[in-house]
Amino acid sequence: MSTDDFAPQERAPLWCEWVWKHFGGLRSDLYGDTDFDGHLSSGRAGDLILTRLEANRHRVVRTMDMVRASDEGYLKIVAPLRGRAGVEQSGRQAWVGPGAWTIYDTTADYLIANPERVEHLIVMVPKAQLAGQGLRLDTLMARPVGGATGIARVALTTMRSTFEELPNMSADAARGAGELVTQLVRLSLIELAGQHTPLTQREALKDRIRHHVALHLRDPDLSVDQIATALNCSKRHLYNAFADEPHTLASYIQHLRLDACLRELQQVGPAARPITDIALHWGFNNLSHFSRVFRERTGQSPSEFRQARLN
Repeated sequence: MSTDDFAPQERAPLWCEWVWKHFGGLRSDLYGDTDFDGHLSSGRAGDLILTRLEANRHRVVRTMDMVRASDEGYLKIVAPLRGRAGVEQSGRQAWVGPGAWTIYDTTADYLIANPERVEHLIVMVPKAQLAGQGLRLDTLMARPVGGATGIARVALTTMRSTFEELPNMSADAARGAGELVTQLVRLSLIELAGQHTPLTQREALKDRIRHHVALHLRDPDLSVDQIATALNCSKRHLYNAFADEPHTLASYIQHLRLDACLRELQQVGPAARPITDIALHWGFNNLSHFSRVFRERTGQSPSEFRQARLN
């Protein structure tokens, strides 16, 4: 399915309809964008459904009402090929990019954010095939799974090659490949569960940090010192909690604030807020600092970025 065959004004609503039908009930949000294009291609490997998705920035939401309307429960893997995806479920949030993957449960509510143009491989595994063997699946959802080494890398490589070769496989071969992917995903989760036990406290602290940041992102006083005081822990513990993340805690806060400003600066027309108001609203109380980090992120000043949207 491709939006290329449709008029520009038809593409956004068509995409939302396709995503709803293909993934069994998902509500799409395009960040308010009206200029949109997307492509979906899908195939089956036995009981697995593999989909390659390429699209402009978008979010999808699954509520409990949508879950109750669903017929079959899947665990869904998102493995970015380009861009990044943020998965929120059960109070946890995992951000993954190329070379990593994460997994979540379609029988519970969740939110997936794709804040930039993305290309993802999405693999849906029947939940019943991964349940059991002492695995507490609920503790493993919305956790980043490293695909750089170990069994998680083998699983990622096999998922990708299976999708690429599906057109050349017989039905029996595709079924066997699907069973192999399922086994590799199960082994990856078993390994993740073993790693999770000693990391429980750090992961729990990381979740508390992210929750606190989300609630206070607009507060200009939000800082590592302020978070340490609010959560009653040392700054060293905060730094350790974010040691395996792509951003330090301070840069994570700045990144989220810039994401929010970028979304607002996409809006044009009479209702668009002044740049200064947007920066102050999202916690940037030093406008020269805001302009500098904005240019580092986008290569443009905030006014240049907005003007480009008007042209």
